[in-house]
Amino acid sequence: MSEHPDCALVRRGYEAFGKGDMETLATLMTADVIHHVPGSSPLSGHHKGREAVLDLYRRLGSETNGTLRVDLDAVFADGRGHVMAVHHSRGDRGDRGIEMRGGLFFTLIGNKITDIDECVADIDEMDAFWR
Repeated sequence: MSEHPDCALVRRGYEAFGKGDMETLATLMTADVIHHVPGSSPLSGHHKGREAVLDLYRRLGSETNGTLRVDLDAVFADGRGHVMAVHHSRGDRGDRGIEMRGGLFFTLIGNKITDIDECVADIDEMDAFWR
């Protein structure tokens, strides 16, 4: 069986993120995309607009000196413009390290990502890492 096109789009996004390919990521999102980050760390909140979301991704890389790795475990589509992606991430920041499972819930319209809701296994641990 072939993969659902929405899942394929999300996989392309994860691949581009892993390579630091912001140009490709930009083509997968609408101009008004929003990425919602849980918790109360300096990175938490609602990152509104393509450039703000890409800046968030750049900051993830710079804050971890390029050590952040996100390995995609699974992608699921509902066929109505929603995709769930489950992943495992790890990285170092100063003398702290983090390793955690998490996921992203995507909303797609017209083959573009319009909304990303992030979920993590331990919000307190994530907040501590980014503080």
